[in-house]
Amino acid sequence: MNEKSVSIRPARREDVAAIVAMLADDHLGRARERVEDPLPESYCQAFERVARDQNLTLVVAESEGRVVGCLQLAILPGISTQGGIRGLLEDVRVASDCRSRGIGEQLVQWAVAEAKARGCNLVELLTHQTRTDAQRFYKRLGFAASHVGMTVRF
Repeated sequence: MNEKSVSIRPARREDVAAIVAMLADDHLGRARERVEDPLPESYCQAFERVARDQNLTLVVAESEGRVVGCLQLAILPGISTQGGIRGLLEDVRVASDCRSRGIGEQLVQWAVAEAKARGCNLVELLTHQTRTDAQRFYKRLGFAASHVGMTVRF
């Protein structure tokens, strides 16, 4: 597989298992995702909520009929920045056996172009502080560390 053979398309319900497998394929995801057959229904319910929301776009990268990457783009209208619209990238993943082939870069470039086309004046993302490889990747694509993120879990 090479970079040119990858297409980016809207995710479909039948892609959910592949997406969850990619989300679970690292030290953080293993602890929070449940890769089972069948998948817990909560994943399919979440997919349906995302699919109904006009401000959320879940896409996959596909090569030779296989889902090899994914990301979610959230469009966030707001009051700050003179009423600017933000794009937020979430859950950017590439299958572990397909990394370093330009797939992640293609996904992020697609998302940035889509955010611009939808009127966003900036694109942000969050990456866990332990994901140093991801941080280097995003910096290479022009993102700059600009915030301190904080979380409260329920």
